[in-house]
Amino acid sequence: MSAPDAEGKPRRTTRRFPRFTRDTARPEGGGRAAPGDAPAPARQWPILAVLLTAGLGLLLTVFDLFRLGTLLIGVALLAGGVLRWVLPSVGMLAVRSRFTDIVTYGVLGLTIVLLALMVQPKPWLEIPFLKDTLHFTVSG
Repeated sequence: MSAPDAEGKPRRTTRRFPRFTRDTARPEGGGRAAPGDAPAPARQWPILAVLLTAGLGLLLTVFDLFRLGTLLIGVALLAGGVLRWVLPSVGMLAVRSRFTDIVTYGVLGLTIVLLALMVQPKPWLEIPFLKDTLHFTVSG
């Protein structure tokens, strides 16, 4: 027997998983990033910061500043990973477990930054073995 239900009757518990999921648990760190009496935007400032930075990057991309815009998008994701790592509560920025969020934001952000640095013409970052690999696969 376990704790009583709403009517006060003891209910039987089972070790089996429920057939239907009734609710979901909030991810660790998914609480408010500011006190509850603060306005809604202030409580969710981490995700707003990441979204506004990524939105600015998209806007720059629209105005033909592709490299700078995509760099800003990658930096926004990297900043999201850092915020997820440093802050105990990040609100809606917490989607999964802390480790999974950090790895996901970090890998996606780093990939976007590297691709933005290597975009043609006049790449800011050249990786010699990639050019050799591409030449070998295309010519062979």
